Order: sequence, then structure tokens, then C-alpha cells
Amino acid sequence: MSLGQSVLVVDDEKQNRTLLAELLASECRVILARNGIQALERAREQAPDLILLDVMMPEMSGYQVIQALQQDDATRQIPVIIISALDAPADEERGLDLGAVDYITKPFHPSIVRKRVRNHLQSVHRRNLLENLAKIDSLTEIANRRRYDEALESEWRRCARSGSPLSLAIIDVDHFKRYNDHLGHAEGDHVLHRIACELNRFVRRPGDLIARYGGEEFVILLPNTDALAAANLGHEIRASIEALALPHPNSPVSRHVTVSMGGISAVPTGGEVDPKFFQEADAALYAAKAEGRNRVFWRHG
Repeated sequence: MSLGQSVLVVDDEKQNRTLLAELLASECRVILARNGIQALERAREQAPDLILLDVMMPEMSGYQVIQALQQDDATRQIPVIIISALDAPADEERGLDLGAVDYITKPFHPSIVRKRVRNHLQSVHRRNLLENLAKIDSLTEIANRRRYDEALESEWRRCARSGSPLSLAIIDVDHFKRYNDHLGHAEGDHVLHRIACELNRFVRRPGDLIARYGGEEFVILLPNTDALAAANLGHEIRASIEALALPHPNSPVSRHVTVSMGGISAVPTGGEVDPKFFQEADAALYAAKAEGRNRVFWRHG
């Protein structure tokens, strides 16, 4: 197990919570909940890697907790191990049918619980690694379009709930086809990697995202960022790319590699992403190109 992973222990008996917390504390971060309502709140807020769940609790049983977890997009994927004094085959079958990944009966043997928890956390870690690899662009080693699409949906809903602005920029490498035709695709790949590394320097907050959208296009997603702040950042990025002084001998814009950027800032409304949001950013990019490239054009939604 890893101390970077977390386990939510749910049990109405304080003694059981304390015992499990002490058992796992040296190997992972332990979160405690004394009832089903508290368990659901902490699962949503802290997204644990695994849940150890008692069944016989007042007001809300462990079975009801599993059903509630399954109905919430934010918690549906969290694996649950039931730890219960109910030892009949029918009880275990019910828990597994509802979606639990394991069933441990009380009284339990501490070393067995530790080993089972370790095995499940290792499975979660491997699954997360595979999922993360599927969201990374292999050439530039930054987020890919799939990761961007997921982040846009998530941040759109979050900003809609809070009434906060969301900004999006599209970055295009100026006359990149000419670069590839003149210097070759291997050098072109190197340039894209260098630009991605430079863009990564501007990811300053946990919610900010830079991704390769496709070809020579990149996108930047900036939650809680208004048009003025986003446009200022855009100008910084444009200047920093030009300052890399990567030779582009066949560019009519500059002797060096440059980028054009179009952006949009708006306060999202509704639960679904408005397709016009990306379309407006794309139109802004087109305007930046029409004005001569190597510049930033920003729109207000």
C-alpha cells in the first residue's frame, strides 16, 4: 500500500473504527465515518481509494450506502469491502450482488484484513495507472484530447454551480506544415514536445489543464479565470514560445517558431457543455491568424 492512497472506514462502533484505523494507519491515510450519511459525504468530498463498510448501522444500513454510492457518478467507481457480523451465505451474496468487491466477517483476523486491503489498493493503483496512461499524449507527454474532454465537462458543471468564469484557449503553431516540409517530421515532433514543455510551466493551479488537442493544436482550460487574467496569461505564453528561439526558416511570420492563440471566457450555465464555447474560441483563433498570426485574440462570452 501507499501513504498516498486513502481508505474510508465506516462503522457505528467506535472501537471497530479505532481498531481498523490503527491497523491501517502505517500504510495508508485513514478516513473515519460513524454512519452512512457521513460516509457518503466523505466519499464525495475526499474520494477515497477504498471503503471498508459495516452493514448493521442505525438509520442507514451498509447495503443502502452501497446503493447510494452506485447511484452517484462521483463515487460509483470506489471499491467497497463489507466487514460485517452477518456471516450467512445469503448476506455475503447480497453484498456482492450490490457491488462490493469483498466480504469479511467479524470477528476478523487483523493480518487477513491488512492483506486483503493491500491487494485491493494495489489493484486500484494499477487501474489508475492504466487510466492515466490512456489520457496522456505519447508524443508530448501532456494530457490528450480525451483528458481535456473529461476536464471540460467536469469544470463546466463546477463553474456553473458556483457562478465562476471558465476560460478556454486554443493554440496553433504558425505554419507548422511548412516547418515539417522544410525540416522534416522528426524535427517537427521535437518542436511540439518543446512547446508542450514550455506550456507546462504555465500550469499553476490544480484545476488548470494544458492538453494536445490534435496535430499542432493545444488547448488550455482555466477554471475560475476571467477574460482579463486569461488573456494576460495568453500573451505571456505567446511571448515565451517565441523566446524559445526555435528556428523556423520557412515561416513568413518570423525566423523562429511562433504560435497564434484564440480564447473565450464565460460563466457556464446548465449541466451540459455548450458547443458554442469551443466554437467561439476557435473563431478567436481564426481572427488571430487573419490579423497576421503570432498574436492573441480573446472573446468574452
